[in-house]
Amino acid sequence: MKKYILALDQGTTSSRAILFDHQGRILGSAAQEFPQYFPQPGWVEHDPDEIWHSQLAVARKVLLDHHIESNQILAIGIANQRETTVVWDRATGEAIAPAIVWQDRRTADTCEALRAAGKAKKITDITGLELDAYFSATKLQWLLDHVPGARERARKGELAFGTVDSWLVFKLTGEHVTDVSNASRTMLFNIHLMRWDIDLLHLFDIPEEMLPTVVSSSEEVGTTRASLFGAAIPVAGIAGDQQAATFGQACLKPGMAKNTYGTGCFMLMQLGGHPVASHNRLLTTVGWRVDGATGYLLEGSVFMGGATVQWLRDGLGIIAKSSDVEALAASVPDSGGVFMVPAFVGLGAPHWDPYARGSLTGLSRGSNRAHIARAALEAIAYQSAELMAAMQKDVEASHRSLPLIEMRADGGAARNDLLMQFQADLLGVPVLRPQVTETTALGAAYLAGLAVGFWDSQEEIAAQWACERRFEPAMGPDQRAALLERWARAVERSKS
Repeated sequence: MKKYILALDQGTTSSRAILFDHQGRILGSAAQEFPQYFPQPGWVEHDPDEIWHSQLAVARKVLLDHHIESNQILAIGIANQRETTVVWDRATGEAIAPAIVWQDRRTADTCEALRAAGKAKKITDITGLELDAYFSATKLQWLLDHVPGARERARKGELAFGTVDSWLVFKLTGEHVTDVSNASRTMLFNIHLMRWDIDLLHLFDIPEEMLPTVVSSSEEVGTTRASLFGAAIPVAGIAGDQQAATFGQACLKPGMAKNTYGTGCFMLMQLGGHPVASHNRLLTTVGWRVDGATGYLLEGSVFMGGATVQWLRDGLGIIAKSSDVEALAASVPDSGGVFMVPAFVGLGAPHWDPYARGSLTGLSRGSNRAHIARAALEAIAYQSAELMAAMQKDVEASHRSLPLIEMRADGGAARNDLLMQFQADLLGVPVLRPQVTETTALGAAYLAGLAVGFWDSQEEIAAQWACERRFEPAMGPDQRAALLERWARAVERSKS
């Protein structure tokens, strides 16, 4: 009887379940969207029960559709949307309020007050994170302040806090845990000592009694209730989605990097067992802990990646569907001097300018919609090149030698050959697109499979990674430098 690993990929807009075999190949998958709630401007919420029921439904569906018995599943791995905050009653297992999603900005003023009080540096030194409403700490503080009696109940041990991984594990097994990668995104976790930080708990007035136990990313943390799938299955792998994707891309040696080209872009570089403090406003985060060894990552994010192409479709109407952009952009040899800075919601790393706005520069009478489409695609690559430059500066400042030799790409926009080639040109290193692009789920599967002996080692996993296409840089250094200089001028004109 063949054995498989079941990966649960719980994302911001949908829940997915994917079955992987021993070769890391996909046997089958199922997906289900769930509602998004926007009760006030800047607020984004999920119903925790809808997250749970959608995730359970797709897990059951993929087993049923492919006639897989529960005893054929050696383990379950979980990858999840990060930072989203859930509080529930330990006794009943019911959430006490809607989940506050990572995109939610309701606590921005709290963060500004903490910054004004001089707390930002301490928070960054302890957690590796920017002081921002993005992370879980101020979201949890808000729930404790606004749900009647919540903080007192939390002090009595009646309430549990968790990110989405914790919520799913609790519903699956009854255990209250989180892995190190998710803990490192809460803004409450000391990434150097690998434990919850008492000073930060006091700063945000969060009772320690409600926090989950921190576990490794690859270990058996419990077994599912037999009623869910017909038999108890070990839950043995947990990681935040971007860390899971990095593991799934087999970026397992220091200096290896991946970029996920989705709605935004997330670039992460493997640092090995020692964190690097960022002086360029990137994030230092825990990647995973496997067999007692912790891996750290540098992370940078671009707000507008594939979303820039969606704007061409929905805002300008110059393409009918997103996939049309490549042919339109390829109909001209270059952007004709046109630069698009897609700062529609401000600029992310390394600029962090919330007041920047989108701009088109370099337009002439000869400019047409193809030049604009090409400039939009190139903007994704320019922003990603800025992240890599910031990472290289941080690494050099730490006096460590981590030369970038290639970039591994995944996400929907990574299917765009023109974009991938331009990215390789700007980075000056090859860009590699893998055969298996479901890297987030694959990373969760690998972490779970390692824990139960389905795979023997990280070396075996690295050997399974296969390249579908390799894009070699074809641009000379002088042309690259000139383009990046013009991009930098365009960005300056978009700021503030």
